[in-house]
Amino acid sequence: MNADMFNQMANGRGFIAALDQSGGSTPKALAQYGIPESAYSTDEEMFDLVHEMRTRIMTSPGFAGDRIIGAILFEGTMDRDIEGVPSPEYLWGIKQVVPFVKVDKGLADPTDGVQLMKPMGDLDGLLERARSKGVFGTKMRSVITVADETGVTAIVDQQFEIGRQILAAGLVPILEPEVDITSPSKEEAEQQLRDRLLAGLEQFPDDQQIMLKLSIPSIDGFYTDLIDHPAVLRVVALSGGYPREEANDRLSRNPGLIASFSRALIQDLSAEQSDDEFDAALATAIDSIYQASIT
Repeated sequence: MNADMFNQMANGRGFIAALDQSGGSTPKALAQYGIPESAYSTDEEMFDLVHEMRTRIMTSPGFAGDRIIGAILFEGTMDRDIEGVPSPEYLWGIKQVVPFVKVDKGLADPTDGVQLMKPMGDLDGLLERARSKGVFGTKMRSVITVADETGVTAIVDQQFEIGRQILAAGLVPILEPEVDITSPSKEEAEQQLRDRLLAGLEQFPDDQQIMLKLSIPSIDGFYTDLIDHPAVLRVVALSGGYPREEANDRLSRNPGLIASFSRALIQDLSAEQSDDEFDAALATAIDSIYQASIT
């Protein structure tokens, strides 16, 4: 494991950019960016366009390790180049941004108030490929829709089980059991989730650490015990659909919790912007999320 990357993730001031929209969420991300579905007719064309968007973001002057300590990539982005350099190598070698890769294959059908992750196929092969490319860690998402002890327990058990497989491959997993911000029982679900996560962390040996990506809690400071846990390298927050200003405000009331935003990061970017306009809009977003992450 790269010691400099580990130190940056443990101690760096800033946030993690989530640039990992998958096949299901890419059309929405492109539409937000100003590229309608009528602009492409195949998945290959769609992924070419989203790679152009991500390349524009990652090559922008404001996208750098002094504010963005890590970036989560889609598997397809990990396998592509940025300005002729493999994406993970570009991120760390040129931008000093720690690379992660999304490894889940989407969500299973709802059951017990949650959506578990679908089977991941050849996860070991993906992990080996990621490590060979210089990737530091992974991210995988499941969703809690309503508070349900059975469902929340299943979510956490699955996240930890696959997390151990990722650790064994020499990568640092980001477990992402998201609580839907529109849940009618969000606060109760967060209580169940925190309790199950703390119980699971107690089974970890002293020499292993994971990361967590969680919805910004309804109660300020609710995840402090997770942030301070010795088995947790870092706790990051997803924006979950909150507009950037609201997400930043909520985040800033949770000391030690840093951002890992996707929609809130790119919400003001457009394919129609000139390079100067694009760079200025991205720099404004980066600075505001950075400030919320260091309070």
